[in-house]
Amino acid sequence: MSRKVGIDFGTSNSGVAIYDGQQVRVLPVDPKNIQPEVIKTVLYITKEYRAYLGQEAAEAYYRDNVNRQRRFVKQWAGEIDYRGADLHYVRDIYVYVDELKPGRLLQYLKTALRKAGYRGTQIFERHYSAGDLAKTYLSLLKARAESALGETIDAVTLGRPVKFSESAEQDKRAEETLRQAASEAGFKTIDFELEPIAAALYYERSISKPQNVVIFDFGGGTLDIAVMRLGDSKNRKVYASGGVDIAGSDFDRAIIEKRMLPHFGLGRVKHHPEILEMIHAVSDWMALPELGTPINKATLEKAIQAKIAPVRLKALKELIYNDLAFTFYNRVEAGKIDLSKEGATVINMEDKNISLWELYARHQFEMDISHYLVEVEKVLLDTLEKSGLEVAQVDAVVKTGGSSNIPLFTNMLVRLFGKEKVKESNAMSSVVGGLAIKARM
Repeated sequence: MSRKVGIDFGTSNSGVAIYDGQQVRVLPVDPKNIQPEVIKTVLYITKEYRAYLGQEAAEAYYRDNVNRQRRFVKQWAGEIDYRGADLHYVRDIYVYVDELKPGRLLQYLKTALRKAGYRGTQIFERHYSAGDLAKTYLSLLKARAESALGETIDAVTLGRPVKFSESAEQDKRAEETLRQAASEAGFKTIDFELEPIAAALYYERSISKPQNVVIFDFGGGTLDIAVMRLGDSKNRKVYASGGVDIAGSDFDRAIIEKRMLPHFGLGRVKHHPEILEMIHAVSDWMALPELGTPINKATLEKAIQAKIAPVRLKALKELIYNDLAFTFYNRVEAGKIDLSKEGATVINMEDKNISLWELYARHQFEMDISHYLVEVEKVLLDTLEKSGLEVAQVDAVVKTGGSSNIPLFTNMLVRLFGKEKVKESNAMSSVVGGLAIKARM
């Protein structure tokens, strides 16, 4: 027997669920995780092109990379054919490659689908497009789900944001890339549902009479909003939907840029643009892994010997050359999550020559991301206006997604709609559960 499942291919976390007409079951696709029904959207690909995902990917990455040796070799990367005025010459381009590197850890795979200029990444001798990365992840996730079910799966309802991109062309291209990736991963029947509408279907099971509902789906990659009439399956209606490319990963980056970069030399290093470029790259998950070149290492060591912010530049050097970025990003994200419950937290990291300790208060976090609040409120009110409903006609506002628990945004919803209307849904299972319901439908 073959099943159809719902898959939430998320920016930070993913999940798979089935619905039997009575009950939603989220599958334990990551037994090594504390919460087995949630799997990190992380891939680790080794030099032998063996791929791991979720917690297993993180463990394999740490096993292979921390404290390992490095050996950089000069490798031909192509040539530049220059023509201009009376000049014409061809120049060979070389890059330094760590030939002992055992694998690559990749995060934010869904974000790659949204970036118009992203052409993919080189992993050893192979080039992986955004579609290739999605296919690799989905094929492994499909196998995990089949193992948990004990049945084959050949059909899927995939979640997608309201807008992959503000560009209609890029939005269409992203969905087609994801559809092709799912097909190559082994799914024979593929359809899509907007993530906030999936969350609405999940919420609908909890109400006994029709309601006008605003779904506020705020995750790791995007904010998605849907205004719907729920509670009567024959008269279910989507009044309007909207979204914006703002979410949890932007808040992580804001914390790093505004609070953590001084630990790596920002403010202490002046008149060294090549070092400042490395410092600013700490917040960019795509740029940081590319910094580990012999030239950069020599530049940092020379500056350290010259007593230019030596403690901080040692920390920067260790972050880059001991593959500690993944640990660092996880500590920042954990601090952000703590601030949804606590008034203050400590972001700390003790490893190699890195000794970070940053006391971070909720009001500081809210200051650091306050400019996003304006954009979020605007897209929410614009979507509501597009629906034709007034604030007073909204019966419930349903929060889902990890970023929806940030007090700054919860307080905004309370201010606009009233505390009694703001409802919490399961941040980790409402979207995937709704996708499973849609798959059954």
